[in-house]
Amino acid sequence: MTKSICGADCENCGFGRNSGCKGCAKTKGCPFGKQCFIAKYIQIGGEENYKIQKQQLIDEFNSLNIDGMPKIHDLYALNGSFVNLEYPTPNGFKVKLLDDNEIYLGNQVECEFNDGSIIKCFGLVAGTDFLLVSEYGANCSNPELVLYRKR
Repeated sequence: MTKSICGADCENCGFGRNSGCKGCAKTKGCPFGKQCFIAKYIQIGGEENYKIQKQQLIDEFNSLNIDGMPKIHDLYALNGSFVNLEYPTPNGFKVKLLDDNEIYLGNQVECEFNDGSIIKCFGLVAGTDFLLVSEYGANCSNPELVLYRKR
């Protein structure tokens, strides 16, 4: 059984299980070869430190006041491979902004302006030094970068 420092459900992570991940507890906070900032917060200041940092990120997302984005109540530990979308650039290329092997805090929420025929979602991702908000359709189709901001 793989164990996490932050309480993430490693047993149901198809990516980790299929890639031979040993969990962050066994790897001292480096489940994919890089230091997980969530584990680092917990190792340095305990669970309370992590909760404070996580709430600060939630508050930062909520203070963005993005039209159609509902209030965020929680963030979840997510492997970069799940949230590292390819965004179109003005010159026709596509670019990924994240690292597939990092662990981020994030969430997905439905846009409040959905009309029932077209469903749009907001994807939120946070690292120690940035916030990212994107908007996309079903199955992360046609992603658009709404905001990428250093913290």
